[in-house]
Amino acid sequence: MLRTLGQTMESPNHTSLDPSVFFLLGIPGLEQFHLWLSLPVCCLGMATIVGNITILVVVTTEPALHKPVYLFLCMLSTIDLAASFSTVPKLLAILWCGAGHISAAACLAQMFFIHAFCMMESTVLLAMAFDRYVAICHPLRYATILTDTIIVRIGLVAMVRGSVLMLPCPFLIGRLSFCQSHVIPHTYCEHMAVVKLACGDTRPNRVYGLTAALLVIGVDLFCIGLSYVFIARAVFRLSSHEARSKALGTCGSHVCVILISYTPALFSFFTHRFGHHIPLHIHILLANVYLLFPPALNPVVYGVKTKEIRERVVRVFQSGQGTAVKASE
Repeated sequence: MLRTLGQTMESPNHTSLDPSVFFLLGIPGLEQFHLWLSLPVCCLGMATIVGNITILVVVTTEPALHKPVYLFLCMLSTIDLAASFSTVPKLLAILWCGAGHISAAACLAQMFFIHAFCMMESTVLLAMAFDRYVAICHPLRYATILTDTIIVRIGLVAMVRGSVLMLPCPFLIGRLSFCQSHVIPHTYCEHMAVVKLACGDTRPNRVYGLTAALLVIGVDLFCIGLSYVFIARAVFRLSSHEARSKALGTCGSHVCVILISYTPALFSFFTHRFGHHIPLHIHILLANVYLLFPPALNPVVYGVKTKEIRERVVRVFQSGQGTAVKASE
């Protein structure tokens, strides 16, 4: 497969003695701003690491937070960290010093992990919507439906689903020949960006990529929307305004995370396939927004809107300050 990928590279600006090397160009048209663009990328990367590690530490060390909704949040944080480590280091290398060279094997691996992690995250968001549905529509059966065994199985399903759906893509690309250029006009090895460089028949790649995306985004969004229809119907049947507000408040964090995750994903998906008149750098910026912003903002949303997590984080910082004061004395 890698031998097929390693056809002769012909590029006027980026050549290599190794024919099995691709070159990630970064953001074409904005090369002069690469150094400045690295600042928000670096900040978002640091926020992703600090925020998600904080969520993991707080939830694992606080027994009161060992509930399904917070365990799903830990899954989301783990996936966000893994996805960030798959993209941010290489992205910063490109923006800082133009180090866009990447081997064919590494390119396929990056492509697989980025898209697989995105599919896993979508599955976890669907599981979180199901958690809210059970908690509000069937509160008396919540503990018997969402047991520890079921939560573990949902986590395994998320991993297997993302991996299995993405597994054919590297093999489909491996059958193609790249006889013209190995220069990828992107910041990472995005599936369609690599496919567009191929010389042969790419219809199987395009059809499978579109099918996988619709199976994940389409099915998950439909199920999430359906769950919130049932939630809204149950909430508005409550006679007490306070009870309605409390029930809707428990869904606030999840709704914000869904909007943060799916809005840039849908923009990127539709502009990539139907927005042919949109400049290339807009496509690439939207793709990077989709990868960088949700992992950085998800912990902030849950930290701000979830009372239990917010109070635990405040206690940790207060105890740390108290220890520092005692040490200075």
